[in-house]
Amino acid sequence: MPERIHEVTAFLAEVLTPRAPLTVIVDGGDHGAAARFAARLAEAFPPSARAWTVDAVLGLSGPSGGRSDSALNVLEPAADRVFVYLRGRSTANGEGERRAQVVIDHHDPQWPVIRHVHPRLADRERWYLAESRAFFAVRAAGWDRKFGDDLPAYAMAVETAAPRPGDLALDVGCGTGRALPALAAAVGPGGRVLGLDLTPAMLRAARDAGRDEVADLVIADARRLPVPDAAAGVVFAAGLVHHLPSPSAGLTELARVTRPGGKLLIFHPTGRAALAARHGRKLGPDETLDREILTPLLAGAGWHLTRYEDQEDHFLALAERIRAQ
Repeated sequence: MPERIHEVTAFLAEVLTPRAPLTVIVDGGDHGAAARFAARLAEAFPPSARAWTVDAVLGLSGPSGGRSDSALNVLEPAADRVFVYLRGRSTANGEGERRAQVVIDHHDPQWPVIRHVHPRLADRERWYLAESRAFFAVRAAGWDRKFGDDLPAYAMAVETAAPRPGDLALDVGCGTGRALPALAAAVGPGGRVLGLDLTPAMLRAARDAGRDEVADLVIADARRLPVPDAAAGVVFAAGLVHHLPSPSAGLTELARVTRPGGKLLIFHPTGRAALAARHGRKLGPDETLDREILTPLLAGAGWHLTRYEDQEDHFLALAERIRAQ
């Protein structure tokens, strides 16, 4: 497989080349990472690009509010300028990232992953699946070692969802399958559990943990589930909805596969504020899982929110599939 840095820079060169003349400014990362990434990006532009040139590809750093954040804070957006921000281990996810048209996870410089591209540069369908798989693939083997203490929280969440004996229960975006044993115990021998995830490495880790003994594991995109209409009694979605390109479309697909009266449990074993702080940022007013935003999103997709909890040690939103009128 080609180097991940080559895949990322080749994609960016492809979407940026037609927009010349252009200045690309790279910032963020750790220990000169921006300059190195900028150099690799410059190499990715094809020889034909010389006809219009990239005016500059720069690695910059600068102060922001008394702390090192991003020179992007002091540069003004322009039609002929694109900001690329690298998320590093020590760089704060501040205003520089929020102003960037391209955001790249750069915690592992050998494995950069695109996390955001402005829609005017490229439709998310062009990069979402490949980059999501790349992000989780290298983390899959160590996922349970890092987050194994969350298992009681998952069991609690499944108890809140209250699957019925004999139900079909879906864990959409199941990862390594931490919720699968609890779901299987709840639906009993007369029920069935499907763990669906788009990253093969995550499902391999689930099999290595023996979770294929209690559930069927299926490679699937949460936006196009291989499940019949109105088949599921419970849909479990941990760390999924706010990462989808279109949360409303994703919630509509989850509704399609759920019977009237069935339940959706949106869950994370850390509260929203605590999770944001872990990633070096504060909650903004436009967060998908904010109650004021999530409630109408659910209603528009065919769900009624019945319970909402956002505490330091967990987040959950329980919704019921609205019955047909």
